[in-house]
Amino acid sequence: MTSSPVSPNVPGNPAPSAKAAEAANTAGATGTAVATDPVDPVDSLVLHATDNGVSWLTLNRPEALHAITPDLRERMIEQLADASAAPDVRAVVITATGKGFCAGADLRGSPSAGPTNSTDSSNSNGATNSTDSANPSDVSDASGPTSDRLAGDVARLIRRGAQRLITAVLDCEKPVIAAVNGAAAGLGAHLAFACDLVLAAESARFIEVFVHRGLVPDGGGAYLLPRLIGPQRAKELMFFGDAVPAAEAERLGLVNRVVPDGELTKTAREWAERLAAGPTRTLALTKQLVNASLDTDRTACFAAEAAAQEINMTTVDAQEGIASFVQRRSPSYRGR
Repeated sequence: MTSSPVSPNVPGNPAPSAKAAEAANTAGATGTAVATDPVDPVDSLVLHATDNGVSWLTLNRPEALHAITPDLRERMIEQLADASAAPDVRAVVITATGKGFCAGADLRGSPSAGPTNSTDSSNSNGATNSTDSANPSDVSDASGPTSDRLAGDVARLIRRGAQRLITAVLDCEKPVIAAVNGAAAGLGAHLAFACDLVLAAESARFIEVFVHRGLVPDGGGAYLLPRLIGPQRAKELMFFGDAVPAAEAERLGLVNRVVPDGELTKTAREWAERLAAGPTRTLALTKQLVNASLDTDRTACFAAEAAAQEINMTTVDAQEGIASFVQRRSPSYRGR
């Protein structure tokens, strides 16, 4: 098991760096304090640990209900790309510290990332009214007038921002589970809906907050929701922006399972470790087929299925699956 920068035993708990550990040992031996390198604040935005083949990505801005800044977004995209490429990672879980999952994009942003956006006000549902970078104040210089905005700025920010994050989840080559531990609003809801499987705590709720700010849904919402619950239901959620409790989200088909708050992490770990023990490349190809199925006709879908089966038959795990069937034993997949 490996971890960075969190404890290998409890996903989401900070762990000391190698230098910090060495300094602590030195201090213990000599009785003197030793200076250590500070933790990169960007790294702390998304806590990361890999345990039993599962990469845990934990949003860590509880003071802002995990609203997504450019730095946090880029960290998530980087970690998802790393998970795709890492042979020791065979499943991913996205969750958050504290009581909320994600309030959407941070309209305040961060100075290091340039012009961004945020608002602290809460709507009647108790969710922070954060949305993505379609806010007009987000696309001009922080000190300049909105009229300085050029045609194409908003679309460019959305393509480079929220859409890249959602694409990173959809295109991750490992199965991704969302463990929604509280409110998921705007882009935060879409982050969950883009995952392959969604577990929700009983206290979770999902809110399409864009309409409350006079904004068009972004972050792939108009792509994801109709495919999950149909166009009529998707319009209802987006037109009214009402909070959808976890139980109702399960009934609609937005989430796979609702569990008591205290059992969310346990259930997410059980599901993720089952996936991590499976044939990893088979799951990747299956994910690609299902994700593309609603965008292609029958002929193209059948051709993709045949090609995927051809590719899959070259994997070690496919050969193991067949051999175990013939030999009447349980398969032992290696993710190869």
